[in-house]
Amino acid sequence: MTTTPVSFALPTVPLRKGESTAQRILDAAEALFSERGFSGTTLRDVAARVGLRIPSLYNHFASKESLYAAVLERGFGPVLGVLSDFLDEGSESRGDATRVVERVMALLGQRPNLARLVVHETLSGGQRLTPLLRNWIAPIFARAHEMAETGPAARRWDAERIPLVVLAMYHVVVGYFAIAPLYLELNGSNLMTTSALARQTEFLKELVATLFPEE
Repeated sequence: MTTTPVSFALPTVPLRKGESTAQRILDAAEALFSERGFSGTTLRDVAARVGLRIPSLYNHFASKESLYAAVLERGFGPVLGVLSDFLDEGSESRGDATRVVERVMALLGQRPNLARLVVHETLSGGQRLTPLLRNWIAPIFARAHEMAETGPAARRWDAERIPLVVLAMYHVVVGYFAIAPLYLELNGSNLMTTSALARQTEFLKELVATLFPEE
């Protein structure tokens, strides 16, 4: 069974040596932050996983805070870009919404540690995560609420429930990736395989169609 995540075509550009090292640092930091959180991860841990000395790591990132911010920006930037574009265009078409689901799932499937990082930090208080994401996510949540209140969803959900529906969708998406390691341990099913991600993507598309009917 293949374990390659679902993905859409992304441009591939050869990285220079310094860029390649920076990407390796980001990959290691992303994994460690998702496992241990910000407080439980040191730059020495990151350097050791990459096989670098601390001074070499500082050539790329000046501090743990800047490395953490870079991990979030690299991972969430494309996802938030997809959501922002959709919301800015004001589209209320189910077809457009399901294409957004496909793209978001593809992006998170490439970096499943991001969802685990968010959950880890949320449970530990989110002191580092909240300030960094507030300016990125809050406007998207606000715009999603606005669209839901003025679009077809308003015929299905009253104003008090619409924020709960938006939050529910967030938890369904993030929770899928966050629970994957435990799910694998519990019953041996790998949620990160191509087929599993495809099934979850189709389920989410059906869920969107059910929660936000066009008619």
